[in-house]
Amino acid sequence: MRTGHFQETTGQLIALTDSPAVIGWTGVLIAGLLAAPLVVGNYELTLMVTVLIAVVGAVGLNLLTGTTGLISLGQAGFLAVGAYGNAVLMVDYGWPVWLSLPAGGVVSALISLLVGIPSLRLKGLYLAITTLAFSFIVSHVILYAEPITHGPNGIFVNGAKILGVNVQKGPALYYLTLFVAVCVVLMVLNMQRTRLGRGWLAIRDHDIAARAMGIDLTRYKLLAFVVSSFIVGIAGGLLSLQIRFINIDVFGLILSIEALAIIILGGMGSVAGAIMGAVFLTLLPEAIRIAFNLILTPGSAFYSTYVYEIRGVAYGAVIVAFLRFKPDGLIGLWRDARKYWSNWPLAY
Repeated sequence: MRTGHFQETTGQLIALTDSPAVIGWTGVLIAGLLAAPLVVGNYELTLMVTVLIAVVGAVGLNLLTGTTGLISLGQAGFLAVGAYGNAVLMVDYGWPVWLSLPAGGVVSALISLLVGIPSLRLKGLYLAITTLAFSFIVSHVILYAEPITHGPNGIFVNGAKILGVNVQKGPALYYLTLFVAVCVVLMVLNMQRTRLGRGWLAIRDHDIAARAMGIDLTRYKLLAFVVSSFIVGIAGGLLSLQIRFINIDVFGLILSIEALAIIILGGMGSVAGAIMGAVFLTLLPEAIRIAFNLILTPGSAFYSTYVYEIRGVAYGAVIVAFLRFKPDGLIGLWRDARKYWSNWPLAY
């Protein structure tokens, strides 16, 4: 008889999950997401698209930082490369979006080699500063490579169609983003179960021991950079489809900081945590706005003068409080709640 989480067969060991409850609730979640455009308005649908784009980017960064242990502050740069790659191929070369979107991810992956190769001997804060420098380099290249990137003028991204349907607005954009997000999550979950994924975990836990066990640190770290940057580049391409106009001001350092905050709040190394962190931080400003609208009079002078400052302070306070009292992140909170429910009424 099976007890606890003991795996009895090889199939159970390599399966994404063998829990009927997880499979059932996942099906309910996907059904709800598919039906969302039928029951929500345009504003809520736009928020959901933003959340899904954040999920794609967070899962990509989590693969590099949470799974492999390589800290990166260059995600804004990879987002910019993916967004500009998609926009240039669509607008200037007439590529269809179903080709330009993954091509933007490929361009971002190739550019990541320029960061990964010189950074192989670096880790911790040294690697973080190197990737931060890369982000600044990308910004300057985009600004001054005007014949290719349109420079400071930016690019209007219009005309993205799949099977004759405009996928830059409404339910079409939502379903495209949902499809990409589901594919990315499934891809990363499956990669983590492979030899490559276990190698990344070994590098994160102890790179010297991983080398002693025969893991090629150079190859594995480069692959982590490439795969992570590919996913983040696709997130940048989706962002360019949503906002329709991109210039370098969109991809500031704050995006890299928020990306790290997402995976830390969600739970480092967990795909589910990255998803939860993306949902939480993306919707947190909206929740704060709603709370302030209930407390303050929207038309008052105080509200119009200080609302953005107060919302910013509240945003930071929530993050600091969460990190102080629940350092394991949202996924840790979920595990504690599940453990409490499983052991009730004996839990304490």
